[in-house]
Amino acid sequence: MRLATTFILATTLAASAQAPPLVPPPVQQSITVTADRGLPGVTDSATSVATLSSQQLQNASGLTLDDRLHSVAGFQLFRRTSSWTANPTTEGISLRGLGSTAASRTLVEADQVPLNDPFGGWIHWDEIPTLAIQQVELLRGGSADLYGSSAIGGVIAVEPVTPSPHALTLAADTAGATENTALGDILLTTTSHVLSTLGAFSALSTGGYVTTAPALRGTVDIPSNVFEQSGRLVFFAPPQTKLRAFILGNFLNEARGNGTPLQTNGTRLWRYLDGLDQDTSHGHAALRLFGSREAYRQSFSSIATNRDSETLTKLQRVPTDELGLSAQASHAFATSFTGALGFDIRDIRATDDETAPATSVTTSTSARQRETGGYLDAIWQPKQWSLSGSLRIDSFRTFSAQQSLSNATAVTPLPELDELFASPRLGLVRKLPHGLALTGTAFRAFRGPTMNELYRTGQVGQQTTLANSSLLAERATGFEFGGEWASRLASLRATYFWTEVNRPISAVELSQTPTTQLLQRQNLGQIRSRGLMLEAQTTRWHNFDTTFGYQLAVATVTAFNSSSPAQANLTGNWIPEVPRESVTATANYAAQAGPHSLANLHLIASYTGHTYDDAANQFLLHPYARFDLSADRELTRKLSLYASAQNLLNRTIDVGRTPILTLAAPRLVQAGLRYTFSR
Repeated sequence: MRLATTFILATTLAASAQAPPLVPPPVQQSITVTADRGLPGVTDSATSVATLSSQQLQNASGLTLDDRLHSVAGFQLFRRTSSWTANPTTEGISLRGLGSTAASRTLVEADQVPLNDPFGGWIHWDEIPTLAIQQVELLRGGSADLYGSSAIGGVIAVEPVTPSPHALTLAADTAGATENTALGDILLTTTSHVLSTLGAFSALSTGGYVTTAPALRGTVDIPSNVFEQSGRLVFFAPPQTKLRAFILGNFLNEARGNGTPLQTNGTRLWRYLDGLDQDTSHGHAALRLFGSREAYRQSFSSIATNRDSETLTKLQRVPTDELGLSAQASHAFATSFTGALGFDIRDIRATDDETAPATSVTTSTSARQRETGGYLDAIWQPKQWSLSGSLRIDSFRTFSAQQSLSNATAVTPLPELDELFASPRLGLVRKLPHGLALTGTAFRAFRGPTMNELYRTGQVGQQTTLANSSLLAERATGFEFGGEWASRLASLRATYFWTEVNRPISAVELSQTPTTQLLQRQNLGQIRSRGLMLEAQTTRWHNFDTTFGYQLAVATVTAFNSSSPAQANLTGNWIPEVPRESVTATANYAAQAGPHSLANLHLIASYTGHTYDDAANQFLLHPYARFDLSADRELTRKLSLYASAQNLLNRTIDVGRTPILTLAAPRLVQAGLRYTFSR
């Protein structure tokens, strides 16, 4: 069997002049044995990876990137709703049935830089303009051995577009949709012997929909909307021998309405990156210097029982600064042995200002967080075997934390947290005749608490969650084993996974009324997720291909140690927001005339089993099936027309009970034009 090699995170914007075109031909979702961050071009451990090309992302219905990843088995969004209506602080991800809160147990990155919010750990899904994304790779399974904190469930790598070999390339996309929605994207690249450039811009405006269930709505319930823009500018130095350099700037600006007149939030994020790569005959080296500056704001209110009035209760402002450095190098020492080492540091400084309008008193909490880590990685490949191992050591510190009040001079110091982690991993692959392979991997991983969890009070609907400045990091141990088979007609993969997380950070109930809940973040005892994933795909036959994915996740609390008198013992309960079963299936058909594609039809069907919205398993979210359909038609060689429908059958989908029932988006119909030009 030919094991596909996928280089996660080591792909950079400064790719060679033979980079793939901006809009590649359709490819199938990949089920691969992956290479890792430290060993570019070398097949490594048996971790399954789903790969979605830019063409597949375009074909998927939806307005945002997280919506377009809906077709990947095991990919679960927190509260079942995407970022075009969700509060940013609920935009977490779950892989391998591990669940999430605002802070994901999955790392998202691009250009070898973490994209998880530096303060809260949530994901800004539209930070990178849509047309500037080449492909997205989802690595399932613990990966802290190379990536450090937050990679307990896996890593999602967003691979950006690089300039094409053409001197000038232009791509544009404009569309309108129901719910008073409009969006537009543009990408321009230039290439010369002196300098290559890339510029991209995206804009989205949607009036949104009312998330509160119809029977519970009052006069304060209005559509949750979003107005956002993102931009990207990259300069690439011309390659000199095998040395490549680039400088990048990216911005995101968004304003959101959260479903009532007084509940709003906004984000302004600037990200910058300098990169340098060098290839030699025996290895690769990369250096990154990155940083970001973010301003986040949010307002909260108290809503009357009849939902006909609300009172402003809190205003928040969170400025955050981030600075980081990473370096890595790999070397092939012999035909069957390759080694790598790497080092990175990420420093975050933030202040949470919370103002009570009734008293005009502001509580300010400032802190600094730093993760420093280094790793060693190696792989030995004798004949039909592949044995890989890696070890990462991390220092995770939260320090200089203090709190003050605007009407007092006293400053209260807060606890300093300092933890040291070792994250080993061992992987094994055995290739067999007739396209078969057996794979296995074992790992340890961790996730440090975010400053949002440590210091910021959060609210979603009428559910308020208090911070906890004494939280410790989550620590995970897991293993996976499975098999893969591939032929000319199809490929199959089966994986059994088992992950146990100690000290998981969860929201524990302190008190509750019929319309409100008061929670606090605490380290519980232990959770465990174990299950089975089945994936299959067919090769294209008569212009038709399909994919299928199924995940069974038995995700429960296995130990409980909270002292809250209002919270019952959770041992045996399901992990919130994790379905026991989930299924995805896609079907794609392309009508062609000679070498040209005239029209394409794409169907995505999914089923998500019932879940619970709370740790006590009191609030049930019912199972649902969803169907998305999209089609496009080539009008000329440069211009095409497309249309799509998300939630085609207009199913009612439970999203949350806070404790008021909220719903996912109704049917969303979209139509637009795409244009490409190059010379």
